[in-house]
Amino acid sequence: MDKGHDLTAFSRTISASSLRGRLTKLTGAPLRPVAALHASIDFVPTKIPRKRRLQTMVVAVWSVLLVMSCFVFLMLCSIPALWPFLVMYLIWIFWIDKSPAYGNRLAPWFRSLKIWQYFAEYYPASLLKECDLPADRPYVFGYHPHGSIIGMGALATFATEGESTGFSKAFPGIKPHLLTLTNNFHIPLYREVIMSLGISSVSRESCSNILSSGPGQAITIVVGGAAESLSARPGTADLTLKRRLGFIKVAIQHGADLVPVFSFGENDIYNQMPNEKGTTIYVLQKKFQSMFGFTLPLFHGRGMLNYNLGLMPYRRRIVSVIGRPIHVQRCEKPSLEEIERVQRLYIEELTRIWNTYKDEFAKTRLRELSIVD
Repeated sequence: MDKGHDLTAFSRTISASSLRGRLTKLTGAPLRPVAALHASIDFVPTKIPRKRRLQTMVVAVWSVLLVMSCFVFLMLCSIPALWPFLVMYLIWIFWIDKSPAYGNRLAPWFRSLKIWQYFAEYYPASLLKECDLPADRPYVFGYHPHGSIIGMGALATFATEGESTGFSKAFPGIKPHLLTLTNNFHIPLYREVIMSLGISSVSRESCSNILSSGPGQAITIVVGGAAESLSARPGTADLTLKRRLGFIKVAIQHGADLVPVFSFGENDIYNQMPNEKGTTIYVLQKKFQSMFGFTLPLFHGRGMLNYNLGLMPYRRRIVSVIGRPIHVQRCEKPSLEEIERVQRLYIEELTRIWNTYKDEFAKTRLRELSIVD
């Protein structure tokens, strides 16, 4: 019995020593995949100024706001006592509330909150004004380029009132309305936020209602839309514009001056996976766009705790240059020739903006401005 006991104790000692040795080797040499991942990710330093952390937090919240709104609404749906109120809210959204088509829910106090200054300073985003715009007429601002997801520069310039992007200070008397897809106003809670920023529907009815509501009213259309987002890559400026005549027709019908806006750096804040025309990815993206009215670029950026892996935009400068207005004569039924004539003037002004500022704000460009479809 003593020999058996000694043998068992000896075996346990060997096992414990062996295990201890293996653990020591493991801690001394970390697993290769983990080490490789750690080496490839550029983590943020531990000491970051509080202001920069707040900027990152605001942009991170905005990046996931749509998803957060849906999640919160679903959580509210799990509370039976709230069901009558939620049903009434949904009826209000889908059948009663017409605010997205009139732009009458803009809240100046909300647009001026400090958080939007942090949002603009993150990139940083700024506005460059070329000339004054009198507030005695309506305006149609054409924003270029679209960017991979949404025009972050358009949001900072036309939907907020920060110190560097204060539109109302630069153009007193003009009331801007950034336009987006109508489907965004069917998302509970999220719609309330974007309407408070003055964002409205991009439908023809909405454009007409806003421009007809008096002098100084302005709409901003991100002209390239989903098609342009698929070609958004750092160092490029490929604009989908040749066949975009609808916004010019709307401007002529309401006697609204056309103002081109080029946002340098908009395409630089995200990277996108290769999706050249003819590839399977491109075909699937275009099919998705034809079915749902928008598309899903395969983009990537940075994270909250690292600089090169995540879905947040990179910190890259955005400068929105607001060009000179193109005056149009009001005509309810403009001819195609007149629309194309105004379009040529519009493209000339947009090209002038690019040529004037490209060496200052697009130093790392890979190629020149290109007007495509």
